[in-house]
Amino acid sequence: MRIASAIPVLLILSVVTFAIIQAPPGDYADYIRSQLINQGGASYAQADAQAQAYRVEHGLDKPLVVQYVNWIGGIVTRGDFGYSMFYNKPVADVVGERLPRTLLLALVCHIFASVLGIGFGIWAATRQYSWIDSTLSAVSFLGMTVPRFLMALIIVYLLVFQFNVTEIGSFFSPQYGGAPWSWAKFLDLVHHVWPVVAIATFGGLAYNMRVMRGNLLDTLNAQYVETAKAKGLSGSAVVMRHAVPNALHPLVMYQGVVLPYMLTGEIETAIIFALPTVGPAIVGSMAIGDVYVTATFMMVLSATLIVGNIIADMLLALLDPRVRQFGGA
Repeated sequence: MRIASAIPVLLILSVVTFAIIQAPPGDYADYIRSQLINQGGASYAQADAQAQAYRVEHGLDKPLVVQYVNWIGGIVTRGDFGYSMFYNKPVADVVGERLPRTLLLALVCHIFASVLGIGFGIWAATRQYSWIDSTLSAVSFLGMTVPRFLMALIIVYLLVFQFNVTEIGSFFSPQYGGAPWSWAKFLDLVHHVWPVVAIATFGGLAYNMRVMRGNLLDTLNAQYVETAKAKGLSGSAVVMRHAVPNALHPLVMYQGVVLPYMLTGEIETAIIFALPTVGPAIVGSMAIGDVYVTATFMMVLSATLIVGNIIADMLLALLDPRVRQFGGA
C-alpha cells in the first residue's frame, strides 16, 4: 500500500523538480555558445547559430510541458531517462556508473557512523559528567560544527603538500582500474577513499552520539527504568535491555531521511576530492543545464526518501512491539 501510494508522490515530485530545474534562464545550448566563444574563438553570430541548431536538434526549443511529457513518457514506456548532453551518453549509463559506487561508499560511512556514534553515546550517557563524557561531548561538538569542506581541504593539503600523494580524485590506481577484484585491489580502494570515509563518518558519528546520549539520559531517568533497578536487574541489563531500545527511536526514524543525504556522497567532500559520485554530478549538471541528468538524479533521491521512510517504519516496528500492536489495530 505504501509503495502504491508512492507512485503519485513521485509523479508530483518529478513535475516540481523538472519545473524548478528549468526555472533559471539558459540551457545547455547557451553553455555550448559560451564555450565556442571563449574557447573555440567563434564569433557570437557563429556560436549562436550552432547553439540554436543544437537546441532544435535536441528538443530544447520546445515548451517546458512538451519537454517534461517527452521525458517522463520515455521513462514510463521505454525506461529511457533521456540523453546526457554533457557526458554524451544515455542518462541511465551516467546513473549506473555513479550510483552503485556512491551507495556502497555511503553505506560504509553510515554503518561506521551509526555503530560508533550509538556506542559512544551509550558510553557517554552511562558515565555522565566524567572525563569520558566531557571528551566525547567535545568530539561531538567538533564533528557537528566544523564544515566538511574545511576538513576535506585540510586533508588534501596534508596529503599533497606534506606527504606528496599524487593520486587524488579516483577510486583506484591506474593499474587496478580494470583489474579483477583481489585483496591488493581492495587495499588500493581503501587507500584512495579513506579520507572521504573518515570525514563523512566523523560528521554522522557526532550527530548519532549527541542524539543517543541525550535520549538515553532522559530514558534512564524514566519511572520504568527505576522500577527495573528496584527489581534487582543489573545496571548493564537495565541499560541495554530496557533503556537503549527506547532511546533508539529518534535515530531509527532518522534513517528515513538520511538515505538521500547519504547518496549525495557528501557533496562538498566529493567535489574537493574530485570523486565520480552522485553529488558532484548533480552540482555539475545543474551548472551547465544538463537537465535530464539533474532531473533523473533528483528523482533517484526522491525515491530513496520514500524507500528510507518505509525502511525506518519497518525497523521501528521490529524495535518496539507497541508499534506493531498499534499497526495491527
